[in-house]
Amino acid sequence: MLHLEGQMETKAEEGTTYLDFFRSKAKSEEIIAVHVNGQPKDLHSIIEDRAVVHPLTFESPEGKEIYRHSSSHLMAQAVKELFPSAKMAIGPAIEDGFYYDFDFERPFTPEDLQKIETKMQEIIKRDLPISRLELSKEEALNLFREREEPYKLEIIEEIQLPPISAYRQGNFVDLCTGPHVPSTGAIHAIKLTSSAGAYWRGSEKNKMLQRIYGTSFFKKEDLAAHLKKSEEIKKRDHRKLGKELDLFSTSEEVGSGLILWHPKGAIIRKTLEDFWRESHLSAGYEFVFTPHIARLDLWQQSGHLQFYKENMYDPMEVEGIPYELKPMNCPFHIMIYKSALRSYRDLPFRWAELGTVYRYERSGVLHGLFRVRGFTQDDAHLFCRPDQVESEILKILDFTTLVLGTFGFKNYEIYLSTRPDKYVGSLERWEQATAALEGALRQKNLPYQVDPGEGVFYGPKIDIKIKDALDRLWQCTTIQVDFNLPERFKMSYRGEDGLDHQPMMIHRALMGSIERFFGILIEHYGGAFPIWLAPVQAKIIPISERYQVYADQIHHQLLHAGIRSQIDNRNERIGSKIRDAQMMKIPYMLVVGETECANQTISVRSRSGENHVMTFQSFSDQIKKEISTRSGSS
Repeated sequence: MLHLEGQMETKAEEGTTYLDFFRSKAKSEEIIAVHVNGQPKDLHSIIEDRAVVHPLTFESPEGKEIYRHSSSHLMAQAVKELFPSAKMAIGPAIEDGFYYDFDFERPFTPEDLQKIETKMQEIIKRDLPISRLELSKEEALNLFREREEPYKLEIIEEIQLPPISAYRQGNFVDLCTGPHVPSTGAIHAIKLTSSAGAYWRGSEKNKMLQRIYGTSFFKKEDLAAHLKKSEEIKKRDHRKLGKELDLFSTSEEVGSGLILWHPKGAIIRKTLEDFWRESHLSAGYEFVFTPHIARLDLWQQSGHLQFYKENMYDPMEVEGIPYELKPMNCPFHIMIYKSALRSYRDLPFRWAELGTVYRYERSGVLHGLFRVRGFTQDDAHLFCRPDQVESEILKILDFTTLVLGTFGFKNYEIYLSTRPDKYVGSLERWEQATAALEGALRQKNLPYQVDPGEGVFYGPKIDIKIKDALDRLWQCTTIQVDFNLPERFKMSYRGEDGLDHQPMMIHRALMGSIERFFGILIEHYGGAFPIWLAPVQAKIIPISERYQVYADQIHHQLLHAGIRSQIDNRNERIGSKIRDAQMMKIPYMLVVGETECANQTISVRSRSGENHVMTFQSFSDQIKKEISTRSGSS
């Protein structure tokens, strides 16, 4: 007897597998595994008495993971059949796909990937049953010793509790906890996408392996849609566009993970930061500025040396005293608070800083503007009384939607992260802070998901992930309540009762970091920034040298009006100049020739291809209006 979720209890003969049972059901081919009493299992498992069963399909997150992990085994089998000397390491499912690491004598080529993919299709057609093996530690060691798989042996040696599970499909066997799809024929649509080097266990001290990436879907049309989206993502890659549009670069002579802002990127950054400052002043924040280094003692007191040391650089000595590059701005803001006596009447303080911090990242994880070693946080810390926390969270949520909405981000996913197993502070404080965060979200009617136990050790938090133009999620805004630092630094304010009380501290970042947010913007807009952010807002294109004086006149008038303008004086054909301006994604091209010069007009061509003849004044009024409204669309 088993109980299918949402249905009455159903009888099944003793010894029946879930695969046999579901074969008689509608759409049974879509079921790839099952949840049995809350645990995922293979369809080849024998039905248990009184089991509560939930079928898993590719549409569920767990179903996708099982399907794609099975796809990684399929790829490993194909590699072993084509390249028997390759040694297997690990092959997990990842977001939107899977990978497998191999120890092989050379990097895999695009031609190799095509051969592997063809072999995978052959194995799919064989429809090999995938069966689970349960082995003792000694049996597992003997099995993979015979198969000469040293990385599997290393993993087995670390397993403490038997049995050890492996999965067989034909002659191929791999170490795995499972579950898997019932057969290789259950995988319908696969594609290998790329290969790269990867250190064993992610450590530069270990051998460099060869990693093959791929993706798989239950339906071929879904794979086709995914590949089309992937091509669009490649076109929008901020590293590619950053070079093409001359926005930023990195240099090995300077050091990995350190960004050099070119003039065009710098003017976008300045415009973004000017908006940030104006918005914060309007929202009642005050600005502070803090140093880039501090005595090591400060980071000892804050707890960063205890909890964050692996992300900090080695200390430097100044006159025999150790100093540290700052990984955070928080302790500095606290020291400003402690520089004077504070009253309950003074609170809340809202202090904001575009503070540059430095964090150690392994070279293997550095990624354009997204993972760097030096970056500027749009940081703010609020110091308030406990009774003010909820109202301040409400203000932050309003402020967040205002700022992110200006850049065109209207869709969010919101997570409330609650108390972890290891935490500081009293349960009463945690409940009070969590209730304040949740109360603010409810008051704003913002849909959210609770992430149990995912708060930081010093307090609960709200994380807001934005959706970009390609529906990708990016973690940006975080709002964290902190009882730890106020306690560590013995912060206080004089209460209405004349006694000292500990303030609550709220950490808040809207964009996360200027560098990462800038990278998100490049990809969101595809490099075609809205006019208020565009580094060059208008490109003047004289048809020939005879109209240079008129072009200069237009240029100086635009600059005087606060519009970022350039002239293309090159000795090139007009069509070539227009194409180049379009490639640089400049919002407006202003073509001037004999007619425009005679009539004191300009021919305005937008990057979308629209053409208009206008007077300078009407164009100037139009573009200034567009800039002032800060439209978030391109």
